[in-house]
Amino acid sequence: MSDDSTIVITDIRKALAAAEDEAQKKPACLLVVGGDLNGSIYDLVPGEAIIGRNPDCTISLDFHGVSRRHFQISTNEESSILTDLGSANGTYLNNQKLEAPTELKKSDVIKIGSIAMKFLPKGDPERLTYDKLHEEANTDGLTRCYNKSYFNNALEAEVKKSKLTGKPLTLIIFDLDHFKKLNDNYGHDAGDYVLKEKAQLIRSNGVRQGDVFARYGGEEFCVLLPNTNLKQGFEIAERLRKLVEKHEFIYDGKRLPVTASIGVADYRQGVATGTDLFKRADSSVYKSKEGGRNQVNFFKG
Repeated sequence: MSDDSTIVITDIRKALAAAEDEAQKKPACLLVVGGDLNGSIYDLVPGEAIIGRNPDCTISLDFHGVSRRHFQISTNEESSILTDLGSANGTYLNNQKLEAPTELKKSDVIKIGSIAMKFLPKGDPERLTYDKLHEEANTDGLTRCYNKSYFNNALEAEVKKSKLTGKPLTLIIFDLDHFKKLNDNYGHDAGDYVLKEKAQLIRSNGVRQGDVFARYGGEEFCVLLPNTNLKQGFEIAERLRKLVEKHEFIYDGKRLPVTASIGVADYRQGVATGTDLFKRADSSVYKSKEGGRNQVNFFKG
């Protein structure tokens, strides 16, 4: 066998070992198969997960045939136990109506209403394939932020949750200042560099676990902040504005002029949908632009 062949086999073994190590870190999960949510992945961390139509469920599935609290999965390091919660239409496991708590096994299919979900246990290598597909479907190719479609779904879900629970919710929208001029003066490659660099800057310094950071389109970005009131959201937005302003965006040996106009709005009376909240934050972006750019304004309703 040639040295080149030996190197190739060694590299393959290293890659397989790395994939195995990565898979071992993954919790058990439910993978939606088919329908509007096809490919969606829901982690099952240790504890009890409630699945149902209510926005405050651990996994909220607002679809016909799904009860408010439909079923429960109790997960520990060794097993995941499926229990129906007295649902109106029943919980089906591998096409059989669930009559008693049952331990889930790899590739079991749970069906409620029109939703079917495949169970993958903790550490299953198959999970890595679905993670990759999920990432490709829901992230922006240039910046690796969530894309507009994913963000819109998350926004509607979080507004419903706030409406039910009364917990605060804040939305921040960024719009890079004079981005067209930057593209015209320095070229589109420079513009792409700025978008990627800004996304990484915010992702590394301003996005908490549970926040949703997305590229909405062009030079517009959003950060959705669950459990965050308007005052806290404004403070976060101002910190991020300063972060962008002070950062050295260096391209082809030149420092590029990069600032952002930012709008902030929160869930409160008058907000019935995610679109309502978005419009309020977006109108605050325009106030920042009209006020001279490179500033933060919040919706005063």
